[in-house]
Order: sequence, then C-alpha cells, then structure tokens
Amino acid sequence: MASILSKKQKQKHKSTKLSDLKTLGHDLLSSRAHVNNLPKLLSFVFPTSPPQFVLESLLSLQAFFTPLLPDLPSSSSKPSASNASQDDPDFIYRTWLRSKFDELVESLIQVLLSPQSDETLKEVVLDTIMEFVKSGNGGRFHSAIYHRLLRSIVHSTTPANFLLDLLASKYFKYIDVRYFTYISLEKLSRVLDAKDISDDRNLNTDCNDGGHPSESMDLLIHKIHYIMSHIPSLEASVEKTDYDMWSGPGDDEDISGNLKAENKQHMTEKHNDKVLTAASIAKKMKLKFTKAWLSFLRLPLPLDVYKEVLATLHQAVIPYLSNPVLLCDFLTRSYDIGGVISVMALSGLFILMTQYGLEYPNFYEKLYALLLVDACLKSPLLPAYLAAAFAKKLSRLSISVPPSGALVIIALVHNLLRRHPSINCLVNRGGGGATVKDDPEPEQRVADGVNDTATASADKSVKKPGIDPFDNEQSDPIKSNAMRSSLWEIDTLHHHYCPAVSRFVLSLENDLTVRAKTTEISVGDFSSGSYATIFGEQMRRRIKLAPLAYYKVPPTSLFSESESEFLGWTFKCEDSKRKNDINDENGKIDQDCNHNSVKRQRVECS
Repeated sequence: MASILSKKQKQKHKSTKLSDLKTLGHDLLSSRAHVNNLPKLLSFVFPTSPPQFVLESLLSLQAFFTPLLPDLPSSSSKPSASNASQDDPDFIYRTWLRSKFDELVESLIQVLLSPQSDETLKEVVLDTIMEFVKSGNGGRFHSAIYHRLLRSIVHSTTPANFLLDLLASKYFKYIDVRYFTYISLEKLSRVLDAKDISDDRNLNTDCNDGGHPSESMDLLIHKIHYIMSHIPSLEASVEKTDYDMWSGPGDDEDISGNLKAENKQHMTEKHNDKVLTAASIAKKMKLKFTKAWLSFLRLPLPLDVYKEVLATLHQAVIPYLSNPVLLCDFLTRSYDIGGVISVMALSGLFILMTQYGLEYPNFYEKLYALLLVDACLKSPLLPAYLAAAFAKKLSRLSISVPPSGALVIIALVHNLLRRHPSINCLVNRGGGGATVKDDPEPEQRVADGVNDTATASADKSVKKPGIDPFDNEQSDPIKSNAMRSSLWEIDTLHHHYCPAVSRFVLSLENDLTVRAKTTEISVGDFSSGSYATIFGEQMRRRIKLAPLAYYKVPPTSLFSESESEFLGWTFKCEDSKRKNDINDENGKIDQDCNHNSVKRQRVECS
C-alpha cells in the first residue's frame, strides 16, 4: 500500500510546479473558501517530496495554523451538550482543523527523521515544530507536541545525533525546554522500564508508543542518555531569575499534563505557585532532574553507558539531585556487577559518605577487596588495624605484579606508613611476625582501644619463624591478622630484577625516619607507567659500572644452609645423591665393557 501511495505522490509531484504550490498557499491564506487547499498542501509535506516543495508547503501551512492554534480544541476533546452539539458547524470545522494540524505535526516528524531529508531541511522542520510547541497551547508551552517529538527521536531506527545536537545547541539554553525535557525523559524511561524485555534484549512496543517490534533496548537507552548528558546543568543558586524562557508563563498542571498522584499534590498550592515562570521552574528543576535520572538509572544500562554514567556522576548528577543519597541503591547494585564498574561505583559511594552523610558500614570491606586506597585512606584518624590490612594486601600484591605495578604499590604503601606511624612496627618487625600466643583477634583489641604492653612484649618475644599469619583471602580487614605480620614483601623488592623498583624502595627507606622533611608521593605520577616506559628509561641511562656476578667457588645450590633469611625452611642439595647415581650407572657401563672385551678375546683364541 505504501509503495502505491509513493508512486501516486511521485506522479503528482511531476505534474505539479512550485508556482502551483505558491498559488494554493496564497489562496488558503486569503479566504476561508479555499480551505480545501489545506489537504493538498499537506500531501506535499512528505519524506519523498522534493525539498523545495516541502519548504513551500510548510511556509503556507505554518502561516495558516499559527493564529488558529489558541482556538482549536484539544486532540482528545469530543462534542458534548455542555460545550457544543454535534451539529454545530463551527465546532466541526475547528475539530477538522485540529485533525489536520495533528496530521501536519506527524508529517513533519517523519520528514525530520527520514534519512532522505538533508540537514538544511531538517533544521527548518525542527524550528517549525518548536514554534508550534511555543504557541500551540494558547501561548504556553505545548508539552504534548514536544513529548511526541522526543519520543519519536528516541524510538527512531535511524541515527539522530544531528537532531539531538541541533536541539541542544538551539533550545536547551531555555530553562522551560530543559524542564519539559526532564519530564518527557522520565516518562520515556518509566515506559521502557515497564516493558516486558525479551531475552535478546529487544523491546516490543505498540504503535501508540511510536515503537517497532525490532527496536533494541540498548539503542533507546543510548539516545536517552545522549539527551540527558547534553542538557546544561542548572546553576547551584536558585535565586537567579534571568533565565531565558522559550514560551510564555502558564499553569503547571495544564502544561505538564501529569495526572499522576505525585502531581496532584500541586492542586492545593496557591495560584502564584502554579504559574511557570523562570523562578518557579528553577525551584522545581531539581525535582524533575532527580526523577528523570532515577528513572533512567533503573534501566538495564549497556556497559559503555554504565561506565560513562559512573565516570561523570560526581560532577554532572550528584550535585544537582534533590537528595543525592537516593543513588545509594543504584551504586550498591553497580558494585555487585564486578570489574571496573565496581571500582567506579565505590568512588560514588565514597562521595555520598563524605559529603552527604550516607551511612554505609560495608564500604571499607568492599574497598579492601578492590584496593582503592590512596584517595580514600588519606585520613590519619583511621584505626591502625585497617591501615595495616591495606598495607599488607598491597604488599602481597607487589610480588606478583609487573614492575610498573610494583612502583605504584610501593608509593601507596609508603603513603600509608607515613600517614599512620602506628603501623611502623610492620617495617621493624623481622620474620613473619607470628606468635604462638593464643590471641586470634589482636586487631579487634586494637579496634576496641585495648593497649596491653605486656601482651605486646609477649608477641615480640615468642615467635613462630617462617610463617606469615596474614590471611590474604580474608575479605574483612579486621580478621586478616595484619597487625601480627610484617612487610617482608616490600623487603624482597630490594632484590627486584628491575633496577627501577629496587632503587625506588631504597630511596624511600630514609623518608620514614625524617617524616617532617618529606611529603607524600603522588601516585598519579606512576599510574601511566608500563614495562615499555621503564625499559626505555633504563636504556637512556648512562651506566659507569656494570654489575658482574663472580664466584670463586661455583655454587651447588640456590640457597645455602647458613642463610638466615628463610627461617623455618630447609633446602636439601640433591647433588651428592645425583653423583652417586651417576657413578653407579658408570660402573655398570664399565662392567659391561669389560665383559664384552673378555668375550671377544675368547672368540679370537678359539
């Protein structure tokens, strides 16, 4: 059917000239007797029509409808005994005009989203739609037309970045446009959240929502996020009254059209509070902003959108929410996803805790699992057992990471030791630091404020060498036994195969002794390092003396029996046993050779 109509339209376009459209428009504007020219002009506002025909028809139609819009009935109104009878010619005429206007708006949206339309035509069409939005509701903002526009853009199957950029650059500077954009985005997000999403994450929508059965949920979410991320943020001060308005003042209930229970509360407010001025919108903007974002964050966000939202949450969202603590559920759900999403979500939780009074007892337990240390452990008031747990966790990790990672970890541990002098015992304590004293929870005693010098001396005197009591698999730092251990892992980095790591460890040993003359290390200076950068730095160094390994007597084992660095370990040399086995095997070979030679002599004698 659509192909048949398209062929008829092409034939009609071939037989029509641009001058004919000008005549039709002139007659329509000059007399009501030529109102039948209205459907003719509407037939040329179509995606397949030539651009010059669309523009010419649009000029006449816009000039015709603009003065009539305040007197036209709403799209849903029907004749009744209270306002007009069904035989009232004037009401029938205005209802017919309203249907044609709705048809015009729908045709303009089709032209706007058509891939066949060029950018110049799309810009003119968008300006026309926004003019109808400006004055289509008796001089007030026509939210129904604007919501239809945004819904069509979001549900379109074609890329709409050009339209969204155009909308943002030309109209998002008006505070009422931003206000109703948040209202529409909240509705769209709630509709998507209520839809039954199939396993392949395709969205099934009905025709009333302007959707298609094969629409991808990810594509819709990307478009909603693109719109929300391009809306300028409202200034922190709501006292500003010189915001630009796109439309005139109007009634909040009439314009927004929200009949939900949450909006019915405004029915009891005074009339002055219902008038949408720039000041009143500024005061209500946080509420609309919050509802839009909370509705959007309930959607199944794709991974790239998830990362982008979490990366900008602290700057673009949290400061402008009416109650930032409401993000706690979203951030805790994000942490459960794992990977980099967990790290980014934990950063948002930290902001809510430190700036907005969120109580989240499991924060440090989850932080311990993710090793997000330097930015979150700057307070010197943290208990010693907590700082020790993080220092041990990092130190254990340092012996299994590449050199670039070891440099970062050394800087982190150095900062922790400098901020918390109470854990310097981990540096001075030799061996594994374990004791045979029946005290499984010394960290709990430290947390409770118990200070037993006798117990401490007993811990130092009775050692179980060669065993590290630190539990690296424990998720709760208070149960990790870090205060009973030592930082032997950092000491092993003195002999690291990479010179940059060993030099860095040696350079920091004196810093802890002269604490007043040193400062903390910026971890960011090492975050961009890699094996290639370290190798390049070593290649550029001028070496005067090359280290040589010289042994007067070749070693027979990797570790000698007399070395005391490995208390509790034994190293047996299998060399003597191997020599005995070789001698036995050589003896057997010699016996075989002698036996063969004797046998050969006997043969020769015979």
